[in-house]
Amino acid sequence: MTLRVAASIGDRLLDRALATAVARAGAPGRIRFTERQLYYELCRVLRPSHAVPRRLPLTPAPPVRYERFEEALRRHGAVPGLLAPAPVSAPVPVPVPAPVPVPASADAPRDPSDPSDPSEPDLYDYGLPRLLVCQSRQVARMLLANDVHLEAACPVFAADDLPLDPRLVTGLARVDGATVHVLHDASVDGIALAARVRDAVPGVRVSSMGLVPRHATALHLISPRGPAPGSGPPALPAALEPRERDWLAEGRYAEVESVAPARLLRTVLRLLRGPRTPGHSV
Repeated sequence: MTLRVAASIGDRLLDRALATAVARAGAPGRIRFTERQLYYELCRVLRPSHAVPRRLPLTPAPPVRYERFEEALRRHGAVPGLLAPAPVSAPVPVPVPAPVPVPASADAPRDPSDPSDPSEPDLYDYGLPRLLVCQSRQVARMLLANDVHLEAACPVFAADDLPLDPRLVTGLARVDGATVHVLHDASVDGIALAARVRDAVPGVRVSSMGLVPRHATALHLISPRGPAPGSGPPALPAALEPRERDWLAEGRYAEVESVAPARLLRTVLRLLRGPRTPGHSV
C-alpha cells in the first residue's frame, strides 16, 4: 500500500468520525457550539471515554492534532450549529442596556427613536443577584447563543471585559448574597482568574465553578500538555490537592470547551440557578 493511499484512507476515517462528532455536538435540540468544542467531540469519537472505568482518574492526550481536525473541517464544509470565530477584540454582547446618555440640559427633550436611549433608564437601580464571568470569550459567546443568560437570568461576560461597569458592581452590592460565578479552564491562569474577579468586585461573593484538575480527571477530559509554569506562577488556592498541583506543574491543562456542549449547558444552568426544592418535598 502506498503512502498516498494510506493517507487517503486515514482522511476518510477522520471525515466519518467528524460527521459523527457534528451530530453529537449539537444534540439534543440544535445546540450551538464552538470550533474547539467540535474538536474535543471528535476526540471523544476517536477515543471513547467509556472504554476506561470511570473510577480511574485519567486525562488522556488528544488522539488527533488540531491541524488535522481543521483539514477535515474544511473538507466537511458548512456545519449546522457551529459558531463563527469572534475577532479577538470583539466584545461579548451582554443582556444589559447601553449606558444612559446624559443630555446637555436637564430640560432637553429625548429623542424616543434614539436606539442608544433605553426604554428603562432606571434599570441599573435594581439589584443583580448573579453574574457569570468566563475565562474564554468563545465560551461566553456559546452560552449566550444558547440563551443561558435568559434561562438563568444572569448576565454573561468574558474575562477580557474586566473591569465591570461600576453600575453592575453596585447592582450586585444591593442584593444580599449576590454571587459572581467564574467559569475557567483547569490551568494555572484559569484558577488564578477567580482572584482577578474578586479584585474587580470588592465586597461581592465570588464563586469558582471550575474547572480544576480533579474535575478534569474525574470526567476523563482531553488534556493537552503545554510548557511547565514559570518560576513565578500565580498563587494557587490552598484547597488544591497535592496531586492537582503536580498535574499543573507538568504543564497539563484542560479547557472548558473539552466538556461536551450539552453537559456544559446543564452544569452551568444548575450552578447558576442554585439548589431547588424537589416537587415532592414538604
